[in-house]
Amino acid sequence: MSDAIRFEDKVVIVTGAGGGIGRAHALQFARHGARVVVNDLGGSTHGEGANASAADRVVAEIREAGGTAVASHDSVTDGDKIVQTALDHFGRIDVVVNNAGILRDKTFHKMDDADWDLVYKVHVEGAYKVTRAAWPHMREQNYGRVIFTSSTSGIYGNFGQSNYGMAKLGLYGLTRNLAIEGRKNNILVNAIAPTGGTRMTEGLIPPQVFEQLKPELVSPLVVFLGSEQCQDTSGLFEVGGGWIGKVRWERSLGFGFDPKAGFDAEDVAANWQRICDFTDAAHPADNVEALREMMANLQKYAL
Repeated sequence: MSDAIRFEDKVVIVTGAGGGIGRAHALQFARHGARVVVNDLGGSTHGEGANASAADRVVAEIREAGGTAVASHDSVTDGDKIVQTALDHFGRIDVVVNNAGILRDKTFHKMDDADWDLVYKVHVEGAYKVTRAAWPHMREQNYGRVIFTSSTSGIYGNFGQSNYGMAKLGLYGLTRNLAIEGRKNNILVNAIAPTGGTRMTEGLIPPQVFEQLKPELVSPLVVFLGSEQCQDTSGLFEVGGGWIGKVRWERSLGFGFDPKAGFDAEDVAANWQRICDFTDAAHPADNVEALREMMANLQKYAL
């Protein structure tokens, strides 16, 4: 059996923790000994209104079980206030779980600017603000763990969720870049794409499946990613219903044209099958590896 994962000296922020998957995260971290900042504005799934009771209920739940937690009722767009809550009560911040989110599902041709802007503001700007406020403290202590919440709607696409998918895949782009910048200061950054039966997914998932997709089946992965034992960074993990899988980019080996002779659209069409052939596909881990095939093609045709 693996060593127990404990967070006795660690402080964890979980945004959007007043219900659903965020609540499950907060409870699991507390169960593992973490001091938890339970952040939730208490708005609707569409991003309207506010209600302090959601976060307060989860804090009470944690305390009744013998854990340590405080509530934050700030919007994630005021990320500095959420981080300040952690510093004021516990003096440090070790783990940030960016979980807060909303839905404004509409087909693209019916979408208005408010639907686009608010989804971006909560998911992308909110996660940026909280993480940006925590980042210098993690750098100073030479330790941190950040988890972003992506989605299969961003990875694969989903009808009526262009705003949500844009935001969720954008968060994985942020994950990849911060993983590179944070590594030298022992700040590891990963992303999850969870599926859980919550108020955000109710009505979108068949009832018999919904009941089995318990939010607490997502949290063990998040607790591991937030732990010292985890040494992975820049990963993207799909998780739900008791299953976890890692996602990676895959790219065909492509087809190289002579850059000196040039080529035109007809040449692209003639070689389209080879361009799109995933036999022996490459899996670039960074920008250097991503350039490998292009550089090999330049070298092939060099004088």
